[in-house]
Amino acid sequence: MRAYLEFLRTPYATRLLGGTLLGRLPNGMGILAVVLFTRAQGGGYSLAGALAAVHGLAGAAGQPVLGRAMDRLGQSRVLLTGAVLSAVGFGAFAFAGLSPLPVAVGAVVLAGFTSPPLEAGLRALWPAVLPSPAQVQAAYALDAAAQEVIFTVGPLLVVGAAALSPGLALLLTGALGVAGTIVVTTSRPSRSWRGAAREADWAGALRSPGLRLLLMALGSVGIALGVLSVAVVTYADAIGTATASGLLLAANAAGALAGGLVYGARPRTGPAHRRLPLLMTGLAVGYLPLMAAPGLPLMLGLAFVSGLFLAPVLACSFTIVDGLAPRGTVTEAFAWVVAAMGGGAALGSAAAGVAGDLAGVSGAFAGEAVGGLLALGLCLLGRRLLRRADRPVDTVAQAQPSSA
Repeated sequence: MRAYLEFLRTPYATRLLGGTLLGRLPNGMGILAVVLFTRAQGGGYSLAGALAAVHGLAGAAGQPVLGRAMDRLGQSRVLLTGAVLSAVGFGAFAFAGLSPLPVAVGAVVLAGFTSPPLEAGLRALWPAVLPSPAQVQAAYALDAAAQEVIFTVGPLLVVGAAALSPGLALLLTGALGVAGTIVVTTSRPSRSWRGAAREADWAGALRSPGLRLLLMALGSVGIALGVLSVAVVTYADAIGTATASGLLLAANAAGALAGGLVYGARPRTGPAHRRLPLLMTGLAVGYLPLMAAPGLPLMLGLAFVSGLFLAPVLACSFTIVDGLAPRGTVTEAFAWVVAAMGGGAALGSAAAGVAGDLAGVSGAFAGEAVGGLLALGLCLLGRRLLRRADRPVDTVAQAQPSSA
């Protein structure tokens, strides 16, 4: 707990974390808000699902683009511009509705693509704000654990707003993104942060082989998470309890929160590339029992256990990303993490739907285990590449406060 107390006493730490969580609430609201609004406008499930997928994929595509812009231009301009444009996209969808459909698709794409990369920006800021690697590790763990709040509170806000007006849910989603972004970008660390000088290279962060391998592994974790979001619905339908899907997702999120808090409570020694396969093993093993699909009480316990290693895996991965990112590309590198996991989740959701139709509940949950095992296999095969990240966090090379 000492690491957390030191972190919380650091100037701007709570403001940055709180503002980023507020600004990232749209990540847990956007897709559901799009689906509910589409249905309220008379659109079918296929159209609602297609627009939700477009929104999610646009967001995954936009994060690395905006992350690279932040490395070159600083945080404030890129984040604020992105937040405002994303809010405009949500507002345009709310006012235009589904007709004409190309306008609706364009609005959804705009809302997703320009979503401000607050997540990547915060992780790039920590080494420049916090005085020691131990506190950076604690911040990564707390960040990874706290993001579960986004996917718990966000949907509740959407459902509450949609009960008054589905269009209001869209407007609220955009407004919260702007509000959180303002909290972050008006802080001194965000205003003064500048990326280091970088080599002229179109590949940017992706020119690091170790980072490419880590992104594939985290994309596989994303597959597992996407499978889970659909498999729990399959399970709920099978047992005839509509609330079971929400309860299982909440239990999984609670496990991730608990695991992240425990992992970050004390400094972790030893090379990060050696810790990651061990944590990935725990994650993959935790997914396997879900295929048995027992009664709801036991299933809730299994869902909790399956989430325990998620936040530690992410926190350890963030440390490795910071070491693998080529000079001047740290924000872009973290943005690619968001994109990889988002893309994997979209793939996993689609695969789980097919598996559920073909093989029922067990088949749907099997995809989650496959994703976890694939992530573990990639980490084991790529240990030599990941080893290159084992160097001290270099705040001078990756981020420099400017005199502005």
